Order: sequence, then structure tokens, then C-alpha cells
Amino acid sequence: MLLRLQQGDAGAFEWIYHNYKRRIAYKLLRLLKSEALVEETMQDIFLKVWEHRESIDVNKSFKSYLYHISQNKVIDLFRRSRTEKAILDEVIAGNTELYTHIEESIFTKENGKLLDQLIDQLPAQRKSIFIACKLEGKSYKQVADEYGIAPTTVNDHLQKAMRFLRTKLTVAPDALLIIFINLLN
Repeated sequence: MLLRLQQGDAGAFEWIYHNYKRRIAYKLLRLLKSEALVEETMQDIFLKVWEHRESIDVNKSFKSYLYHISQNKVIDLFRRSRTEKAILDEVIAGNTELYTHIEESIFTKENGKLLDQLIDQLPAQRKSIFIACKLEGKSYKQVADEYGIAPTTVNDHLQKAMRFLRTKLTVAPDALLIIFINLLN
């Protein structure tokens, strides 16, 4: 049969396939644990046999030849699977990082809107002093000079603004409170 296979006899190939397919499939199933992978690997194995039929050594064990091809196909499959998993892990990590970044950005924007709404409820001068000191980063002295008031008055406005905002934020989520506290420190 091997001599006929070497000469391209499709009938010999079919006989060899039917004679060895169960033994190869059984070994593959033990290794791969998936019938779909076994079918795909079997196709690859016997395609390789057909493509390299002319180089088959008829004096050596054909069964060993098939097992050797099977072993190499399984090793290639595991390598490819490991590589694909590594790539998938990188993609997932990148997307998770991107998702987390976008989620944090949305959360910050939403909380920023809430904070803006609360600041808008402050009396006009207290609001502008709060914005100047806490959001624009100006010193008490700079704000005092700008408004023509004493630094202690700036401090008083800020204390009252903070008390008001803390009172309003006690009903807000804890995460918003943490963001707010970090913003103000």
C-alpha cells in the first residue's frame, strides 16, 4: 500500500486513512480533549501524508511515521495556542486599561458636574473666593489682595464653603467624597 501511495494512488491513501484513523484519533483525543481539534489535526496529519507521500520510507514503520507527525502537530497546536493566549491576554489587558481609563474619565466628569452644581449654590463672593483658592490654586494673600479683604476673611469664606459642600456631599457616594477631598487638599 505504501508503494502505491508513493505513486499517488488515491485508493491506497483511502485504505491507509481508514486503517489508521481510529488509532491516531484516540491518541489525539487523549491529548487534546476536543473532538473538533482532533478532526482538524487529523486532516492536517493526513494532508501532510498525502503531500509528502513520495518521501515516505517504505522500509520503516508507517505507524511510527504517523505518530511522529501527530506528535509534531500537537506540539505546534500547543505552541500556537500559547502564543494566541499571550496575545489575547495583552489585548484584554490593554482594553481593560483603556476601559478603566474611560470609566474613570466619565466618573470624574460626572462628579465634576455635581461639584460645579454645588459650588454654584454658594453666595457669589464665597464662590469666587473658593474657585480662586481651591480650583485655581491662588494663595490666601493673592485672593485677599485681589478682593481687597483680609486673609482671615478669605479663610472664613473658605471654611464656610467647605462646611456647606461637606454637608451636601454626605448624601453623595463615597467615591465622590474621596475625589472631592483630594481636589481640595
